[in-house]
Amino acid sequence: MDIKTLSTVIGHVSSSTTLNIYAHVTDEMRQTAARKIDQGIGRVEPQMGKQSAPRKPTPSTFQPYKGKRRKPGTGCVTQINDHLWEGRYSPVWPDGKKHPRNVYAKTREDCERLLAEMILQMKVEIAAEKERLNAN
Repeated sequence: MDIKTLSTVIGHVSSSTTLNIYAHVTDEMRQTAARKIDQGIGRVEPQMGKQSAPRKPTPSTFQPYKGKRRKPGTGCVTQINDHLWEGRYSPVWPDGKKHPRNVYAKTREDCERLLAEMILQMKVEIAAEKERLNAN
């Protein structure tokens, strides 16, 4: 698949983002490029003893990139120290300003649960504020 199509499928805005995250250069790729440069520019004859048949690349230690951004409307969770997590939600209210609120918990799971409850509560408050402003 060409890089532009892959970039679009993955959801990257730019193909350079895809290349920066997923593409890498191996030692074998560097050696092959150096041989080609020697042959093309330096007019050096290929050395039979050093060139070997192409072999399969070694398995990489690829780890998928995990972005730090969450989906809009889900808040964010960060670890403050070994025993404290913070959940933060900053929606834009009808007055056009952000009103951030935080929750704290001892585990990530508890923090995620508390954050979800707070988000539901804040959405109800925002809806009530919108109704109040529309009534005036």
